[in-house]
Amino acid sequence: MEKLSLREIAAVLGCQQPPEAEITRVITDSREAGEGALFVALPGERVDGHDYINKALAAGAAAAVAEHDGGYACPERVLRVKSSLRALLEISALYRSKMPAKVIGITGSVGKTTTKEMTAAVMASSYRTIKTEGNQNNEIGAPKTLMTITPETEVAVVEMGMSAPDEIKDLCYAAKPMMGIITNIGVSHIERLGSRENILKAKLELADALPDGATLLLCDDNDLLQTVDIPRLHVVRYGLHSDRAEIKATIVSATPLSTHFMLHAEGQSWRATIPGTGEHLILNALAAFGAGRAMGIPAETAIEALKNYTPSGQRQKVTEHEGVTMVEDCYNASPDSMRAAIRTLGQFPCNGRRILVAADMLELGSIAEESHREIGTLCAAEGIDLLLTWGALAEYADRAARAAGMESRHFETKEELAHYLITAAHRGDVIWCKASHGMALEDVISEFYRKYHA
Repeated sequence: MEKLSLREIAAVLGCQQPPEAEITRVITDSREAGEGALFVALPGERVDGHDYINKALAAGAAAAVAEHDGGYACPERVLRVKSSLRALLEISALYRSKMPAKVIGITGSVGKTTTKEMTAAVMASSYRTIKTEGNQNNEIGAPKTLMTITPETEVAVVEMGMSAPDEIKDLCYAAKPMMGIITNIGVSHIERLGSRENILKAKLELADALPDGATLLLCDDNDLLQTVDIPRLHVVRYGLHSDRAEIKATIVSATPLSTHFMLHAEGQSWRATIPGTGEHLILNALAAFGAGRAMGIPAETAIEALKNYTPSGQRQKVTEHEGVTMVEDCYNASPDSMRAAIRTLGQFPCNGRRILVAADMLELGSIAEESHREIGTLCAAEGIDLLLTWGALAEYADRAARAAGMESRHFETKEELAHYLITAAHRGDVIWCKASHGMALEDVISEFYRKYHA
């Protein structure tokens, strides 16, 4: 982060002029306090940052941002605001306004993190690039990403998540994107937004923020994105099944570790390879390719970058463990991503059984029971050999699978699930683990790695 004046920050926030100081870091964790730090105290359900303001100042922080008085040791170094969260956004907007980098905003119900990683890989092939780290795509993570931009940064790839209207609008206010990608309109956060149409409206806040003539990449395989028409923008459509998509692909072959396909665009075709397997990953790659071409990156360069892209976190990471193929895909889950996983597993090259380990998909509101029943029914239809479930909602998947005539078992605890998986797995099996991050299904994977011996 480049230096900001504390008085400049105070002016933007509408605060009284504090003592002069240089800010070189904006933090939300008091343990990171030190010289040049501005500590933004955020209230939380379990921890209130205001309780740590004195600690941060004592550790050398130049100043703090607070929503209320609290008997602070150095009140002249505390900037009072109505909302600390809004203050963080305003500070990041101030900082971003000083940086010449081009920002690419990415949102969608599913696929945005992988698309972000692929797009960043393509951009890094030709430009000095930064990206949102991990899944830091919310009103805290996105501003922090923006404040990692430096004068040398040419492209910033920023993932934008949301759970309510106006959240993407606010992130765009700070980020000032010049290109956008919308990957999918599904049912994630439908509990709060009420309908897929409302989710579409919220996601299109990214399009609203783009300047006239900017490139907006849309997945034309998605029924709602097919309806989007924004004449003031340069809309580029991509897809596997859309007749009108400008960027398309034809699958050639797939292995557990990679997918080979022909990429068609601009009247030409190229051979391409990406790590992992599944149509959803190809769609993400097409979006990244389109972003690269919009930035003038040669097609061959973009395709080579996609080949060398490395999946992040627990997003469809494929490993081999004593003859068993394990797909770690438990960072997040929604009905759309779960369907994609099941269909991919059903086509997965395999010498043994195809086993889905599934736990709850969260934040689905009134459609939760129906969505989990669909998992079980789809597993049977796609030829999955064994379904193993854990969680109150996932039990509906178990019941639906057994009703459809396939083998399925439900477990009351993760420990019981892990023990069964360790004893039941055999060489040649493919095990796909998927659930919402809050279910911590990675604990089952870790226990399997620790105890399974073929």
